[in-house]
Amino acid sequence: MSVLPRGVSYMPGLFPPAEQEALLADIRVVVAEAPLYVPTMPRSGKPMSVRMTNCGALGWVTDKEHGYRYQDRHPVTGKPWPPIPQRLLSLWNELAGYPHPPEACLVNFYTREAKMGLHQDRDEKEFAAPVVSVSLGDDCLFRVGGTKRSDKTESFRLKSGDVVVLGGEGRLAFHGVDRVYSGTSALLKDGGRVNLTLRRVNLP
Repeated sequence: MSVLPRGVSYMPGLFPPAEQEALLADIRVVVAEAPLYVPTMPRSGKPMSVRMTNCGALGWVTDKEHGYRYQDRHPVTGKPWPPIPQRLLSLWNELAGYPHPPEACLVNFYTREAKMGLHQDRDEKEFAAPVVSVSLGDDCLFRVGGTKRSDKTESFRLKSGDVVVLGGEGRLAFHGVDRVYSGTSALLKDGGRVNLTLRRVNLP
């Protein structure tokens, strides 16, 4: 694998198969309370190719009318987001190197056709905290670069149980998912990929 940008850490297989199953069970509980929905892009209203939901005190949402933001309720049900599973809080405590807990965990579900264009996670007020990301299910081609869209990018394959951390100089690195490799994991019965992204939103 090529050298990653400074501040970007890649931990392959951090969650072994049994832990992947347990974490997926945690996420199924979240989705039962806060169903997956299709977000839309600001201004254009174009549907995104992923479905998403959140857990934690806050959740990241987007729509045509109000754009990218965090809010404390599911945009479809109007209910508060369910809590972040303890398994993910423990991961944050182990890896984040930050003294305060995450306030949001974004849950993205990718079908075989879904992608995520290059972007920065910059809707938060606190950039001293990292973004901690967990992959479950089918492999994907993950691309990451520097803090400018024009910076050189590196691509590598993320597998189920892998973890990526964007912190320090890499906290605002551009990143995205270019494709999902269907059928590469049996974790999800009907296939697909789940990405879990832990974030601190506000200053302490």
